[in-house]
Parts: sequence; C-alpha cells; structure tokens
Amino acid sequence: MGEWQRTACSLCYLNCGLEVQLDGRKITRVRGDKAHPRSGGYLCQKAQRLTWYGDHEDRLTTPLRRRPDGTHEPIGWDTALTEIAAKLHAVRDADTAAGRPGSFAYVGGGGQGNHSGGAYGASLLKWMNSTRHFNALSQEKTGDFWVNGRLFGSTSVHTAEDVEHCDLLVVLGCNPWLAHGFTNARQALNTIKNDPARRMIVIDPRRTETAELADLHLPLRPGTDAYLLAAILALVLERGGEDAEFLAARTEGFDEVAAVLAKVPVDEWIAHAEVSRVDVERAVDLILAAKAMTVRVELGIQQGRNSTLNSYLEKLLYLLTGHFGREGTNNLHSWLLPLWGATTGQRSEITGFEYIGGLLPANTLAEEILADHPNRVRAVWVESSNPANTFAGTRDVERALRAAELSVVVDVAYTETAALADYVLPAASQHEKWEFTLFTFEWPTNYFQLRPPLLDPLPGTLVEAEIYTRLFDALGVLPPSDVLAELAAGPRPELQGGIAALVQAMPERAAILPVLLYRTLGASLPDGAASIAPLWAGCHRAAKSMTVQVQRALGSDATGPRLGEELFSRVLAGPTPFSAHEQDEVWSLMRRERVHLAVPELLDWLASLDPAADRPAPDYPFSLLNGQRRTHNANQILRDPHWRRTDPDGALRARPEELASIGASPGDWVAVVTAAGRVVVRAEADPGLRPGQLALPHGYGMAHPDAHGRRVVSGPRINLLTDAMDRDPIAGTPHHKDVPARLEPATEAERARAESDSARVRETVASGQS
Repeated sequence: MGEWQRTACSLCYLNCGLEVQLDGRKITRVRGDKAHPRSGGYLCQKAQRLTWYGDHEDRLTTPLRRRPDGTHEPIGWDTALTEIAAKLHAVRDADTAAGRPGSFAYVGGGGQGNHSGGAYGASLLKWMNSTRHFNALSQEKTGDFWVNGRLFGSTSVHTAEDVEHCDLLVVLGCNPWLAHGFTNARQALNTIKNDPARRMIVIDPRRTETAELADLHLPLRPGTDAYLLAAILALVLERGGEDAEFLAARTEGFDEVAAVLAKVPVDEWIAHAEVSRVDVERAVDLILAAKAMTVRVELGIQQGRNSTLNSYLEKLLYLLTGHFGREGTNNLHSWLLPLWGATTGQRSEITGFEYIGGLLPANTLAEEILADHPNRVRAVWVESSNPANTFAGTRDVERALRAAELSVVVDVAYTETAALADYVLPAASQHEKWEFTLFTFEWPTNYFQLRPPLLDPLPGTLVEAEIYTRLFDALGVLPPSDVLAELAAGPRPELQGGIAALVQAMPERAAILPVLLYRTLGASLPDGAASIAPLWAGCHRAAKSMTVQVQRALGSDATGPRLGEELFSRVLAGPTPFSAHEQDEVWSLMRRERVHLAVPELLDWLASLDPAADRPAPDYPFSLLNGQRRTHNANQILRDPHWRRTDPDGALRARPEELASIGASPGDWVAVVTAAGRVVVRAEADPGLRPGQLALPHGYGMAHPDAHGRRVVSGPRINLLTDAMDRDPIAGTPHHKDVPARLEPATEAERARAESDSARVRETVASGQS
C-alpha cells in the first residue's frame, strides 16, 4: 500500500480536498484532506467510490475511426490527427469560401473535475472561426447568468452564499444533504439545526432530507415556484419589509418592481402553489426577523417552469430585503479565471437564442446541426461530455450526431456519444495528469487547488493539451519546434513579447495562445505540469485586477509581474487562497455602480403569469422530476455500475398509493410515459413525494460490458423522456424538474427485458469484474 497522496473529488463542483492510497493503479482508500484550506477534511459517500472512475472496462487506450458499418476500428495517433486535420481544413475552407460563420460546434470543455483541457478546445473553436459552444452550464445555469447580467452588469458576475454566518438559510429547489453545493454541507445544516438562534426554510415539493432538518417546509406544487416566490415578495412589501436604506444606497428600479408586485393576487397564487397561507405568513415572519439571510438555490428552480423568472425572483428576495453584501448574506465572488464569459448580445442565426456567457443552449445542439439553413453546424467536436445521454431529446441528438459531416469525441471512456462519432481520441484521466477546476465560488476568501497526477497516463492516451497541440501541428499552425524551444529557454519576462511576435507572423495563431504557452512556458514547469501553462496568464491577470486582495491572500507585498509570479508559484505548490476580500469590497466585483432591480422582460413575464393556463394536461397528470440527486448517483464520469452501493436500477420513486393505483408494488417494473417517449423502470415507494410527483435519478442509462463482455445499459436513459423544445424562452434550459408524465403498468415483454438487463448488471457487479 502506497503513501497517502493529496488530490480532490471530481464528482461535484465543490471539489473537496482528498487524500488517497493506491495499490498499483487502483485507489484503495479515500479520506478527507484535513489540511485542505477550504474543506478541512470533509468527506461524503460519493468520493469514497472514486476508484471506479478510471479503472473500468470502457477506458479508451487507442484512437478509433468509424467503419462504414458503424463500428469502430483502432488507428494510430498520427493517422487519426492527420485525417481529422484534413477534414477540419475542408470545413473551414468551405465556410470561408461561402462567407458564412464557422460551422464548427464545440461541446463540453471539462466536467466537474477537469477544466485544464477547456482552454485548448476553445482555441480550436476560435481557429475554426466559430463561436458555437455548448456545455452542461447551458443545460442548467445560463438563465441564472442572464439575470446576474441584468442586475449586476455582466453575466460573469456570480453570486455566493455565506451559509456559515447566516441566521436564516432559505433552501430553494435543492437538497444539500445529498447534493451538497456549499462547503461541508451536512456539517453546516446540522449546525443550523442545533443552534436555537438560527432558522432554516426549505421550499421544495418533496420532503427531502434537508426539509426534515428545517424549521419550516413549504411543499409547493411542482412548477409553481414563480407564483409562490412572487406571493412571498408581495407580502414582504405589504408589511414594509423592504430595506429602504439599502435600496436607496445601492440599487435603482425599486418602484417599478414594487408596482408589479403590488398587483400579485397573493391568495390566488398561494392556492395555486397548494401551500398553506399560514405557512407562507410564517416564512415571511422568519424573513423579516432575520438579521442575515442567505438564499441557496439549485436546479429545482433552474430547470423548472419559468426558470429564468425564478432566478430573478429568488435574487429579489434577498435584494429587496437588504440581505446582500453583508456577512451571512448572499454576496459576489472573485475568479482566478472566469468559467464563462460576458454576454455580448450575439444570437444564433438558427434558433434566435442569445449566447449567454458565451454559450448556446445545449437544448439547441440538434437543431443547429439538422436545420435546413446554410449556416447550420457541419462539424461537431465533443470533449469530456456525453450529449447523447445528457442533453434533452436523446433521439434527436443521436440523429444529429449521425448527420454531422464530421464528429470527433475526446474522452477517457467509450461513451454513448463516442459510439456515434467518426473519430474517438483517448484522453488521460483526471488522476493521470495535472488538473484543476474553475469552480471558485467562495467569499470572502477564495481558493484554488491544482492537483498533481496520481498515476502515469495509460499507454495510448494523451492529455488534452497534447492532443490539441499535435492537431494544430497537423493543421500547419504551430511555429517551428526550434523557434518554440528558443522561447521556452528564455526568461519569462520576455515570453509575452515572443508570443506576440509569433502571432504577428501568422495572425491566425491568435486563436491558439494556450497552445503556444504549453509549448514554451510549459517546458519549464515541474514534473510534467506543462498542460496547466494557461494558468500562468490567469495568475498575472488576477494579480493585476485584484492586487490588494491577492496580496492579502498570499501575505505578500509584491506588486506587478512579481505578484503574478508569486501567485503562480503558490498555485503550483498546492491548495491555496488566491484572493481575500474585506466585506465592503464586494461592490468592486460588480460591473456597474448600482444594482438594477427592474428587468423589463422579467417584470412583464411576472405580470403575465396565469394559474388558469398552468394546469396538468389530462393525458399526463404527473410531474416527473427527471434527474433527482440520490445517495449513489453522480455525474456521468462514473460509468461502472460497481460504484453504487444502493439503487442499482435507478428506480422510479412514487407515492405508494399511486403505484397501487396501477396495480404495482415496490420492486415491480412500471412504465413512465411522456410526450417524448416511454421508459420501463423499477418502482420504489417514497411517501415523501407530493401527490402527483414522480422522480427518476440522473447519472444512469450508460452502457457497460457485462460479466460476459456484452454491453448492457444500467438504469434509465432519462432523456428519452424529454423534449428539447420544452425549454425556457430566454435561456433555452430544459424543464427537467417538471416533465408532464403518466404512469402505466409495464407489458409482460417489457418486464422480461428489464429484468434480464437488471440481472446482467447485478451479475457483473457480483462477479467483481470492473
């Protein structure tokens, strides 16, 4: 057994610090890293199963090329990159000749634990003269980003919660006990529960594990969040609960907002949400009594009905009451490198959707490819993403990927998307390279962790930086090796000027600055850390834009480039704070002087809400929560069913009486039917659900070799039940948490197939094969 090595979890965006032990290439023991400056030894059940991430039968170890019959054959790296380069040149040249925008789409750019490849993939997008970028954020978060842009001046301005110091925590559309989402979530929730001076409100249809700890639970009807939040806000203003001093000092537009809220039919909208007026009044009492309230939200409202409007209303809840910019309230946070960009107003020519934070809605990928339009997408590049399983409307996404003139997948595993691709390129895993994430969401001190590799890359795989660099070499864009080597050998202060000269000699090299840094600065970095060279530029930008806060975090008096170099050195050394703000400096993170409360599009949307037009359709009387967080589901990087200690079939949860209404019992196979499709699942009783609500987990529906080497799908492919057109009108994000559905008995043939597949999965797990 080896020594304990430091790393971080890659299963949610908190990326808690871990220590692991290895036996050969297998992670055998996992514990929390007590020396980690942010998570301090915290460990949840998911991280303990990390061994199943990179150690399984579906790891890729050679490039693959599609044969005419649809199967894949192994080929060498040189062959793969030469052929792909020729096809990319053909697409780029055709776009230029036709005078059209680049017809190249980039999907992904990193998951919950690997962002190092994103800068290189973005370089390819730019070199292809395209802006069409899709990823998981545009499946979940872009409505929230859009609202931030209208309130605070830029979509790259992002909010944070100070759960540690609040005396009232409002949990809205999430279950932190299972999904976490803020630092050391279970400890923080228990601390609030056990403190008589602190309170918690949970607004969620289901009586979740978090709701069990709360002082007040409002179990609203799915899809009615906007009605309930507007009613609460109207009651707050009716009782004079706005913070007039804060509003006058820091905001504008309050009168316009108040005028719309004054017209909210409070009793009607509370009744529509199917909660008690008495409980809503109690919630308002708690909000008005709070000295420091923070609001924690997640996908329950961001993938629900009226999702962008929901994001606006939850922010008004803390802005109108003055619970912003103080300890224990909602705040803003810094970035080492922004994870998304600023919205510029650009829109898709195909769908009309706006690029929010530089991203197009994931829900529109299939339309962008299949459209009968001269500027449709012709080439698709997928990195660390699995849209064939994770984007809404699985069948349309599959059809679109097959229709593309070129499709390439860069991944560690043979995913459902890889199975459809023209070329598949095998990447080193997150444990086999230097890696990091840009989920730096803490306030007032913010942290960054660079993770050294635990293992050498598997033979035949390459880190993403090397894949893209070799591709750009095949494309004929890289400078000669001797020129790059001369720059690499020179002093760092001369590097920027040397790279500028390379771009001047060939302007299209402006797209590949990360690659140039990789081939120059990267050569001087220790222990094979070349791929993280773009962080050097980020550290210098942070040191320049947040000089005082970086100095404070590092305990340094350095300035200028010397501070940037010191920050980069600290990042290389391990987990470190990179900025430390004082409370009143939160306002420097905005992109305008005052918060603009009145957003006309959203005030008009709020005024148009109509309960009479918002009722379940008779054919689909249930609301399906499609993508529930559970004890042993995570993102799709954990493909091997061995990792789950519970819920191997990804069961449908329903109230026991609603299962009985179709003659079913827990453990039976039942069919969930939506307008988009039909999926057969094992049933499980959950009396904590609201009447009329069903729930399916995310993170299933992946094929994996069984004990005999035949591929079997483990659990439901839930996006067979979703329609990409069922989406938010501003952000295009899907309504996954409120899919109209009905429940039916499975047919005898369906039950037999499902039981056979389940038995194969269980046999595989029991066999110990991975």
